Amino acid sequence: MDFIVKAWYEKSPWLWLLWPFSLLVRFLASLRKRSLKKGQEAHLVCPVIVVGNITVGGTGKTPLLIKLAFHLQAQGFSPGIISRGYKSASSSYPLMVTARTPVNIAGDEPRLIAQKTQCPVVIDPNRLNALNYLIEHTQVNVVLSDDGLQHYPLPRSFEICVLDGERLFGNGLCLPAGPLRESISRIREVDAVVLNGEPSESSAELEGAQIMSLQPKFLVHMQSGNKKPFAGAPFKMGTKIQAVAGIGNPGRFFALLDTLPYAVTAFPFPDHYQYRRADFSSPPFDANQPIVMTEKDGIKCESFADDRLWTLDVAVKVPEDLLETVTNHVREFGRD
Repeated sequence: MDFIVKAWYEKSPWLWLLWPFSLLVRFLASLRKRSLKKGQEAHLVCPVIVVGNITVGGTGKTPLLIKLAFHLQAQGFSPGIISRGYKSASSSYPLMVTARTPVNIAGDEPRLIAQKTQCPVVIDPNRLNALNYLIEHTQVNVVLSDDGLQHYPLPRSFEICVLDGERLFGNGLCLPAGPLRESISRIREVDAVVLNGEPSESSAELEGAQIMSLQPKFLVHMQSGNKKPFAGAPFKMGTKIQAVAGIGNPGRFFALLDTLPYAVTAFPFPDHYQYRRADFSSPPFDANQPIVMTEKDGIKCESFADDRLWTLDVAVKVPEDLLETVTNHVREFGRD
């Protein structure tokens, strides 16, 4: 899979051999959207905000969703969150996820969201079922959907498309010839486009897009919960760190760590990888150097975390215009 993803974003010419299949995926996606989405908003009892993307892989959706949840709570709303629960091993759905739900049952992203926001979180491969369960069993008055932009049976009142500012649309082709789940023109229909990082190139489709950024705050020791600032005394193990990322775009995490005053050795893992203690054995890991990972990776290592393991806590910087637009949408919903 890493090979094909690399080819998508390096725009390898051989991928045009898959172009006919790409056209078919694009046509079917458009047909499905038209048949399922029309008129759905009229059936909503509260605002439903989808935070998704049109490309395969990580773009920063989950950090943005968590930021929006915190913001809505601060404005006096009671947000709830729904998710597919990718990699969930639950025997039944819908499932209410809490900070104590085992990560193999909840899936890594829903568990992280529940842990950080303390919001009601419901997972179900059918997001409409998750939505109905959340509304029936909680007192939420606004719903955030983690991904689901292409899950058209799910009614929604506001759509946010998140793009990786560096990788953008890759070669601009739909699956399997490129990373797109549907046509680039889809972003003209959403209510907001958010770029995770400055765009690597200009494009008419990006006009009006807003830019978010992730900035390192501190390191959190997994065993003790102690927080370490980046200034001051170095690790007791030295100033070198081993970086681990099992996310859609691990290079972005490694680049973030490169801004810190440490020498970084990178160890990428597949997206949503289920870690085991043996994965951090020596070799290839150095038993005398700390291991730093994303929060999403960290929750899958809680049961066997040793003294070397740390997570990176980041601040999500979002334009105030976007927060104000979302707030106004929630306040005005249903008044027409």
